[in-house]
Amino acid sequence: MLFAADIGNTNVVIALFHQDEIVHEWRMSSDPKRTADEYISILLSLFRDAGVSLSAIDSAVLSTVVPLLLGPFIRVIERISGKKPIVVNSDIYHILPVKIPESAVHEIGTDLVCNAVEAYCRYKKACIVVDFGTALTFTAINGKGQIEGVAITPGLGTAVNALFANTAQLPSVPLATPPSSLGTNTIHSIQAGIVLGYKGLVESLIQQMKKDMANKTGIKTSDITVIATGGLNSVLKPVTSVLKEVDKQLTLKGLKRIADIVQKNNKKTI
Repeated sequence: MLFAADIGNTNVVIALFHQDEIVHEWRMSSDPKRTADEYISILLSLFRDAGVSLSAIDSAVLSTVVPLLLGPFIRVIERISGKKPIVVNSDIYHILPVKIPESAVHEIGTDLVCNAVEAYCRYKKACIVVDFGTALTFTAINGKGQIEGVAITPGLGTAVNALFANTAQLPSVPLATPPSSLGTNTIHSIQAGIVLGYKGLVESLIQQMKKDMANKTGIKTSDITVIATGGLNSVLKPVTSVLKEVDKQLTLKGLKRIADIVQKNNKKTI
């Protein structure tokens, strides 16, 4: 089995792959103050409850946008599996099927790279990946696998939390579709502003990115596929038609695909 770790700003997502299928998946909070020993203890407990044998893990891959958790999770994986993990970083970008702008090689989030690799390899055409995480990101890939650019805005949860944390009377509210844009109480008013406001943001930005890609590459805007991922994509899916494809496990599947590419490349160089 492949041990895959996607470390984001809010959650650490761990998945075990048997061939191309995710057979186990867990989420835990991202906490740079938590030690490798603490994460090991949590994972061993989860594995034990799921009946997972550590000896079944034969490879590992890791992506993180939290630099302080890179070292601890390398130790976690080495202790649990006895394997040195493949780390998604600029050292391996040259063998990937997507190409990253030179100016962004050392800046782009590795989760965005995983998303781009999986989306491009799956569709083999121009696409925009919308990732609903702590940050809401839009990654545009052209028909040749070149990442044309990325747009980043605060995620829906981040916006709600900021509103709650920085105001005296506004409460934290669930992210759900309000009955109308005309909120008649505080909860519906915030939901109208966040959910329907972000609907407009997402639709407008996707439209603009498609237009810019068309002007730059000559592709038709209708030929650009939009795929959504991330835990909060379900908030907007019911109120917009621009999210044509949805795969909450896109990043994990991209990690698996990258691991396969690196392993195959290593075999060629032996």
